[in-house]
Amino acid sequence: MMRSHTSEGFRLLFRQPVFGLAEIAWRWTVGAAGVFLLAAAGFEFLNSLPVSQTDLLLLQLRHPALVSQAIAHIFQGSAPRAVAAILVLGLAFTAAWVVVAALGRAATLQGLLAYFRDVYAQDKPAPAVPWRLRSLMGLNFLRAAAALAFLVGLVGAGVLAGLASPEKSPSPGLAILVFLFALGLTLWAWSAINWLLSLAALFVVGEGQDSWGSIRAVVSLCRNRLGTIAAPGTWFGLVHLVLFVGATVVVTFPLALAGILPPFLTLASILFITLVYFAFADFLYIGRLAAYVSILERPEPLPIPLLPPTLPEAATLASSAVDQDELILSDVPPSEPTA
Repeated sequence: MMRSHTSEGFRLLFRQPVFGLAEIAWRWTVGAAGVFLLAAAGFEFLNSLPVSQTDLLLLQLRHPALVSQAIAHIFQGSAPRAVAAILVLGLAFTAAWVVVAALGRAATLQGLLAYFRDVYAQDKPAPAVPWRLRSLMGLNFLRAAAALAFLVGLVGAGVLAGLASPEKSPSPGLAILVFLFALGLTLWAWSAINWLLSLAALFVVGEGQDSWGSIRAVVSLCRNRLGTIAAPGTWFGLVHLVLFVGATVVVTFPLALAGILPPFLTLASILFITLVYFAFADFLYIGRLAAYVSILERPEPLPIPLLPPTLPEAATLASSAVDQDELILSDVPPSEPTA
């Protein structure tokens, strides 16, 4: 009996943890670079703000009303610089992510393809297929565009909620329902597109398809083998949900002890639990990806041949057959006429 593709993904996590470590390496490298760029941009933005002596005096008094008045005066007129900084930082990080994510995904997929082709090899291993890095970069560019569309959808959900509750006849409950419905629809559309583009990378590295050809291949695969494709996503999604609920429960302990523990220790505990959660989430992602690679690389089972008839059936057929020694009308000699 062949193991299921989902069990193949979990099996790889335990037997080859280097794939999960490689996924964490390139993902966290991109994340650390993004955090560094965000922190550097934030410090530069704060250094560009003018602070007068009056503002310093109000901040030193530590009165909530005076401190808020000083902060409002300091940030007054800084919105254009903040928007410009966010745009520049977002474009730079997106461009870097498109390239680095393509390289990282190519490295992990090549390793997974080599592993499963060696496992499923019958006579000789399948030859490597040439592929192009720009095809993966094209898929990542489409994923970035989908993320931007998701942000636009969030703004649209807020606009629809505002239209559902005008100032003349406010209806907060209806506004919340409209916002949640629009948010859920937008989130579902973005997650479906992002999943499709992520799965398309398998056909780029494994079969040498271009960006659009890999998307067509994913759509064809989902149309022909939807149940097989949905099983790993469902099982790994359930495990991820359990992991998220467990991390949420654990993170409440340092929050509950925030009044007893020092603030630095509380923040460090929350940060540590969050990083552990992200690490396990990346491990689960590479396991699900391995299950998808197993679906593509495992050869289809051969059709079961028809069995020969059993003995009773053979006896019945033999009894109903014509005896070759039995005379038929054409074999009977004609009778001589009588006088």
